[in-house]
Amino acid sequence: MKTSLLIATAMIALVTSGCGQKDASAPAAAAVPAGPRTVEITAGDTMKYSVTAIEAKPGEQITVVLTNIGTQPKEVMGHNWILLKAGSDVEAFDKAASAAKDTDFYPAALAGQVLAHIDLLGPRKSGEVTFTAPTTPGDYPFLCSFPAHFQVGMKGVLTVK
Repeated sequence: MKTSLLIATAMIALVTSGCGQKDASAPAAAAVPAGPRTVEITAGDTMKYSVTAIEAKPGEQITVVLTNIGTQPKEVMGHNWILLKAGSDVEAFDKAASAAKDTDFYPAALAGQVLAHIDLLGPRKSGEVTFTAPTTPGDYPFLCSFPAHFQVGMKGVLTVK
């Protein structure tokens, strides 16, 4: 009986001795890169974004999804999302945008100030953009450039830190 108990104990020790140890010769599993982080924003007939502050790490990939939940026609209450470079004169950009009706209030002459944008959307429409956050920490303004929307508060800030 002692012999069979000794053999059983030895067998258990052999079977469990490798538990919890990794084979040093096995290759490490490759890290799966995370996809872009998604930020969902709604905008409606009240001329407000549901999200006005976004924080990002330098170089982080972000997808912004904008949904116009309003009911009024695009020509009356369209919404877009435009992210500008840090230090941009947002009021001057907005003023130029209000004169750019033919390009859906996107002033092509100031495209060099734009980091990312979503085109003007009508009611019950969505658009998205994926971009890489700047590597320089700071505040990057965003706005809706449809006439008067920025002035009533349809704006926000992407803060990179």
